[in-house]
Amino acid sequence: MTELLERAIARLQTLPESEQDAIAARLLDEMEDEKKWKAQFESTTDEQWDRMAEMVRQEIAVGDITPLAEVFPPQP
Repeated sequence: MTELLERAIARLQTLPESEQDAIAARLLDEMEDEKKWKAQFESTTDEQWDRMAEMVRQEIAVGDITPLAEVFPPQP
């Protein structure tokens, strides 16, 4: 176990059980979600990546995009 994980668990142990369970549930959900994303990325073929890239190029060409500055406004 890493030092960072040990520190996180030590802090979690100081919380009430209901908060520990809530955080544990979120962590387990996140781990399951990450497992699914990894499997999906690993099963994506080069042909599928190429098709997605072409779709993005077409969207850019017709201006069907949202600038990143609108999605993630600069911080002052």
